[in-house]
Amino acid sequence: MTQPLPKRDEAFRVGETAILLVDMQRIWLEPGADPAHPERGPGDYFFRQTAAQTIPNQERLLKAARANGVEVIHTIIQSLTEDGRDRSLDHKLTPIHVAPSRPEGLPVPSLAPAGDEILLPKTSSGVFNSTNIDYVLKNLGIRYLIVAGIMTDQCVDMAVRDGADRGYLVTCVADACATRTPERHDTALKAFGGYCWVANTDTVVARIEALGKSA
Repeated sequence: MTQPLPKRDEAFRVGETAILLVDMQRIWLEPGADPAHPERGPGDYFFRQTAAQTIPNQERLLKAARANGVEVIHTIIQSLTEDGRDRSLDHKLTPIHVAPSRPEGLPVPSLAPAGDEILLPKTSSGVFNSTNIDYVLKNLGIRYLIVAGIMTDQCVDMAVRDGADRGYLVTCVADACATRTPERHDTALKAFGGYCWVANTDTVVARIEALGKSA
C-alpha cells in the first residue's frame, strides 16, 4: 500500500528535527566589520533589521531548540586556508574570503555554538554544495530541517531549495531571516515558498516546545 505523502507543515518529531542557522557572523552583522563595505553604518536598514528582529528571533529559536532536544547546526562562510585558495570560483570572483583566523568570521556571541553543536564552514552560497551537511543530517536521523539566517535571497534560499531537493521537510522562519532590503526579503520568500513551510518565530517556537511535552 502506498504511504500518504507528508504535509510540509506537519508537526516536528523528537529526534528527527534540526535547526540550521545560516551565516550569522560578526563580519556581516556588525557595522564596520566587513572591509568590503565600510560605508554601511549602524543606520543601514540591514543592521537595524537584524539587530531589532532577526537576531532576537534566532535567540528565541535557539533557546527553544536547546531545551527540547532539537539538533542545532551552524554554518558560516569561512575558507579552510588563510589565503582562501580552497574557495569556490564564485567566491574568488566576487571576492568573498573569510580566513579561519579572523575572529569576526565567527557567529555573533548570542548565537554562538554551545556545547558540541556542529559548525560547518562553507565557501559557496549553498551549504549543501560545499559541506557534508547532507551526510551529517542523515547520520543524525534528521527529517525536519528548520532554516533561519542571512541572506534570505541568497544563502538561505539555497539551503531551503537544496534541502527540499534532498528529501528534507524544510521550514523557513521568515522573521528570523533578513537581506539587504525588505523588498528582496519578501520576493525571495515568495519565490522559494513552494519548497518549504514558511512560518514565523512564534509558530515555530511553539512547535519546538511541543516536542518537549511529547517526549
